[in-house]
Amino acid sequence: MKNVQKKVPSILLMIVLVGFPQISESIFTPALPEISRVMQVSPQVTQLTMSTYFGAFAFGVLFWGWLSDRIGRRPSMLWGIGIYLIGNLGLLSAPQFPELLMARMVQAFGASVGSVVTQTIMREAFSGITGAKVFAKIGAAMALAPALGPLIGGLVQTYFGYRSVFSVLVVLAISAGLYTFAALPETRVQKTPGKVAVGALMKRLLSDRKVWAYGILISGVNGILFSYYAEAPFIFMSHFKLTAIQYGLLGLVLAAASILGAVTTNYGLAHFDAVRVARSGLWLALFSGVGLVFASRNDQLILIIITIFGTFWGLNTTLPIALNLALVGYETVIGTASGLFSFAYYWLISLLTYGISRLHTGSILVLPIYMVSLMIIMLIAYYGGVRQNKA
Repeated sequence: MKNVQKKVPSILLMIVLVGFPQISESIFTPALPEISRVMQVSPQVTQLTMSTYFGAFAFGVLFWGWLSDRIGRRPSMLWGIGIYLIGNLGLLSAPQFPELLMARMVQAFGASVGSVVTQTIMREAFSGITGAKVFAKIGAAMALAPALGPLIGGLVQTYFGYRSVFSVLVVLAISAGLYTFAALPETRVQKTPGKVAVGALMKRLLSDRKVWAYGILISGVNGILFSYYAEAPFIFMSHFKLTAIQYGLLGLVLAAASILGAVTTNYGLAHFDAVRVARSGLWLALFSGVGLVFASRNDQLILIIITIFGTFWGLNTTLPIALNLALVGYETVIGTASGLFSFAYYWLISLLTYGISRLHTGSILVLPIYMVSLMIIMLIAYYGGVRQNKA
């Protein structure tokens, strides 16, 4: 029993490992207008730092998921954090935008280990209702971390300049690496490299309606979240003239929504089936999103903030359930399956985030309409796949 317990990592460590990639994505969003000005590139080009992040992230989750099945979860995590550190050092020293973008992709490739390997560890360490509740807690961290990122970035940029944000990321990489080295156990049961028929597994995943549906839900939630982070600085700082710190404080609204989403998920799972709870979250998000469209059309800042809160409350109720149930039935090949699955949905997140950069016009209506459109697609996926495959 003692040996088994050693293989269950602490929730705090899981939060750190799943959170650092999310903070890395959003921490310098307050600096996007400043990067655009200093490096003399357009806002649309600057927003490529968001979409390319997920493109490189997608390749990373595929690689680290496969590698974790071959050499183990712990060494894969340490190697990934090392590459993440190299990317952050590149950001800190990048003289021009092309070098910044390249370092951003290296950073994302390394950071992706915190997503796929952490989820793999969680899926093999926790299951059933316990697993859903753990994913709810971790899901809150996944939403809380990028929500806190703009606040940290806004404060650092205001007092020390935007390049100091990259110094914070270097410190984050070193801290995460040391904590992982000291506290992460090896959770993989199989000690010899397992041979996984990747082609057959990919075919199985592609033919699984439930996997498709959950993949669309996970991609949609994260696509909306990071499309928000790509567009929000130009809405709140350029249109409403908020300072970087004031914009960063808006991250607390999303942080509160993520926490309330986790609480709602835990409460809902104690009284209802998981699929019903996920459905309720989607409908709450859609109704709030429609309200956001009307608030934006009338240029009502307070109402915009309230409806953003409602939207992300609903989305963060759905996300942990989708993450927990997506790969039920794939336990024997969970590392590779997680890598393939995450590769697909992170590429979709990349495309969705790129979509908002292409649609950027300066109008504050673009983001709300885009969000509502994605939520309608997510509901169609729910009724077409998830509802037909209740867990």
